Amino acid sequence: MHKNSKIYLAGHRGLVGSAILKTLKNKGYDNIVYRTHTELDLTNQQEVQNFFTSEKPEYVILAAAKVGGIVANNTYRAEFLYENLMIQNNVIHQCYLNGVKKLLFLGSTCIYPKNAAQPMKEAALLTNTLEYTNEPYAIAKIAGIKMCESYNLQYGTNFISVMPTNLYGPNDNFDLEKSHVLPALLRKIHLAKLLNENKINEVLKDLGLENVQEAMEYLAKFGVTANSLEVWGSGKPKREFLWSEDMADACVFLMENRNFKDTYDSDEKEIRNTHINIGTGEDISIKNLAETIREIVGFKGNLVFNTDKPDGPMKKLTDVTKLNSLGWSYKINLEEGIKLQYDWYLNQD
Repeated sequence: MHKNSKIYLAGHRGLVGSAILKTLKNKGYDNIVYRTHTELDLTNQQEVQNFFTSEKPEYVILAAAKVGGIVANNTYRAEFLYENLMIQNNVIHQCYLNGVKKLLFLGSTCIYPKNAAQPMKEAALLTNTLEYTNEPYAIAKIAGIKMCESYNLQYGTNFISVMPTNLYGPNDNFDLEKSHVLPALLRKIHLAKLLNENKINEVLKDLGLENVQEAMEYLAKFGVTANSLEVWGSGKPKREFLWSEDMADACVFLMENRNFKDTYDSDEKEIRNTHINIGTGEDISIKNLAETIREIVGFKGNLVFNTDKPDGPMKKLTDVTKLNSLGWSYKINLEEGIKLQYDWYLNQD
């Protein structure tokens, strides 16, 4: 890509897309096109066709998706399957029709089987049963991978698929009911610290409430008190976390330096599993994660592990050998990343 190449970034507002947008701008790319959902509905075939016909982007990064936590994935199964398939089908097909030079399609490591061997290699794809709660979302993302592969093989396009691990960073979701484990723990521990220091007005501001009793009752639902914080499960499961701006750096690196032909062995008779894991290749127990966040935030209370709550899989780690061999590895370690995220959170209005 050249600095003035026309780049269409789909999904520029989310955790993933906003990090990619920041990275592109920091690297001097100044011809970036993006649209809000109101301006362009990516599930609408005609709107997407009109957009590509008029804008003619040279490069496309597809970070737009319908995403959510376990409850949302399991409740709105049809929506997660339909909307993600429509977004992918429309954008990928228009990239082919309009001669886009390179497409980067972003998925998720939930594409791998529930009981995949750890760490999860790209070759584990489609070798066993998926996790039931997010099966529709995973199937949509698998379809996206196979669509990119198939268009490359049939039409000679240059479409790359990447599967990031658990991400955290600026513009993360901190909703106490819907957020993922790291931002949820960070906010809960921060609120517990405020309670511990009797900073009730700051608690009310954080929660957007005016009534103290209402705030206390709300926090009690999540096990947040002045002296302790409840953590779901035993704390033994291990998870991998990647700073979102590291993920963005990996994506831009691949767009600048690698092509579809670099994602597989040219001697292979059957070309498959060309997608690339993006992660650190390192994990941490939920217990150690919570303790690290507690130390960074400065909360002096106790962590209480509620073993009546589910643990989920005991380990979920990506194998990043392929990514490393292509010339990229992560830079921000977890402790540094948590400090950066906490600073970002404290500076939001």
